Amino acid sequence: MRRMGRYSILLEAPAVVTGCAAVVGQKEGEGPLGRCFDEVLKDSKAGAETWEQAESMFLNKAILLAAQKAAVKPEDLDLIFSGDLLNQCIGSTFGLREFNTPFVGLFGACSTMALSLALASVAVASGAANTVGAATSSHFCSAERQFRLPLEYGGVRPPTSQWTVTGSGAAIVASGGAGPKVTAVHFGRMVDLQIKDANNMGAAMAPSACDTLKSWFDDTATKPSDYDLILTGDLGDVGRALLKQLMQAEGFTLSDQLYNDCGSMIFDVRTQDVGVGGSGCGCSGSVLCGSILPQISAGTYKRVLFCATGALMSTTSSQQGESIPGICHLVELMA
Repeated sequence: MRRMGRYSILLEAPAVVTGCAAVVGQKEGEGPLGRCFDEVLKDSKAGAETWEQAESMFLNKAILLAAQKAAVKPEDLDLIFSGDLLNQCIGSTFGLREFNTPFVGLFGACSTMALSLALASVAVASGAANTVGAATSSHFCSAERQFRLPLEYGGVRPPTSQWTVTGSGAAIVASGGAGPKVTAVHFGRMVDLQIKDANNMGAAMAPSACDTLKSWFDDTATKPSDYDLILTGDLGDVGRALLKQLMQAEGFTLSDQLYNDCGSMIFDVRTQDVGVGGSGCGCSGSVLCGSILPQISAGTYKRVLFCATGALMSTTSSQQGESIPGICHLVELMA
């Protein structure tokens, strides 16, 4: 590995995504990408007693399916990087505890899929590990209970709100084999423009996506048109439009043919009651592992920038009137 510019890291021995899987809930399965997901569970509790236990089961299923595709067993992985939105990352810890595998818990909010994939790729490229899991999850009901109001309250959702995806994405990263290659990563900086509205995640996270993308283009001397797809997540329609404006002000044009957002892709905002799109760790995780990585393997895309964004807030910080810092981690994927 070597540094490119100020913030980017080139993996001269690329890590390979040898298997990936996405498991989602019924609402996600009814969206535009429904056929892309490996499994759609109509029971959002997945047979469990609580929403939190159900989220762990979604993650467990995704890891098992991804490992099966990579022809490995979860317990044989050298390491698993995973995280979620729940306190102490219990979605990941309880979902993975049966495997008895070295585990690194992460909190990157909705950026966790890019963070886990980037760290897994760095671990493999450095020689610290041969086969690593990268995963994340979220659940609408568990997130609502923790961050907003109990579902029974029936509160009105503001126009800028997003719908937390019920789902999980998982990828197996190895030092060799067939599959999409992770050729570079870029760990983002926190950007805080003093947004305090927890129902406007797009506005809170879009500035960090702009910062990361501009830094990446500066470090690599590339431009948006050098890529087949630039994919953020999870800004939703509001944040997506804002990012395009911010990037245009920096001299970069993100056309509709080139750029999309996981939060805008997973639901149909015209026919599904989801506000301005999807959010949650499982949103970008499900879209990447269910749709984008398979398309890279099929040759539909040759070079992709996956830039997952996160709002670094907690229930405590919101109650104390704190602003919401955003962060965006980037992974370059090539066929």
